[in-house]
Amino acid sequence: MNALSTVHSHIDVTDTLARLYLFLAQSMDRCVSEAARISYPEAELQSHLASTQATILDMLSVNQVVKRKVEQECQRVLSLIAACLKDGAGKVGALDELKAERAVLKHKTMALSDLLAVFRAA
Repeated sequence: MNALSTVHSHIDVTDTLARLYLFLAQSMDRCVSEAARISYPEAELQSHLASTQATILDMLSVNQVVKRKVEQECQRVLSLIAACLKDGAGKVGALDELKAERAVLKHKTMALSDLLAVFRAA
């Protein structure tokens, strides 16, 4: 693989991972915001999320450790979302965890966006 194709590969992986985090964040936002639920059709969001998740996991198949981390992160976030959508005693705790996880995703997305800008400028 030459240097140019390596850079493009890094750009693609970084871009796809940033999109995955964006779709996960949008899914999380729907749990706490009526406006978020109204502004983006659920079926469309779930389609984009599933497609992006499949794409990034395929890209990460070259490194099983990172692939597993991303899979676990997606599963953790999706489980929190499901817990927040249910009524019951655990909903408040799940919402608190969801908000903390949302903050982590925000920082990861910002870092990936900055890295993507550097890659694209190179």
